[in-house]
Amino acid sequence: MNNEELQQLVSRISLENFHKPFLHQAYFNPRLRSTGGRYLLQSHHIEVNPKAFEMYGLEEVKGIVRHELCHYHLHIEGKGYQHRDKDFRDLLKKVNAPRFCSTLQTPKVRNKKERLLYTYRCLKCQQLYVRKIRLNIKKYCCSKCLGALELMK
Repeated sequence: MNNEELQQLVSRISLENFHKPFLHQAYFNPRLRSTGGRYLLQSHHIEVNPKAFEMYGLEEVKGIVRHELCHYHLHIEGKGYQHRDKDFRDLLKKVNAPRFCSTLQTPKVRNKKERLLYTYRCLKCQQLYVRKIRLNIKKYCCSKCLGALELMK
């Protein structure tokens, strides 16, 4: 989907669901990270995160567009367009728009060491210890029986 197709989609959804025309621009903004879309108060344009289309498809983008059009039409009419406003919440329900989009950020692991877990076993009582950080087994001992620890492979 490109910006032209997105513009047509937004115009069509605006007419079908809100019965009002969308008179401004809608386009993809690849700089958006955690949000599905954004309505710009100054210019009245709508930006959509292209990652939402890549990860979840057209239905997710339609939901994001309906949500942003709620902001758009309420702001143009001078009504409460913010998430906390009753007008906004009522219009979301009326047009079946989601309050939040699906998660777009993938959890990041900073480096390989954070993924590693170290498992130690007491040589006397077989107590197991799982740690994120490597221990010096010459310095530390079992907390139950004070036995020596060994690193399990």
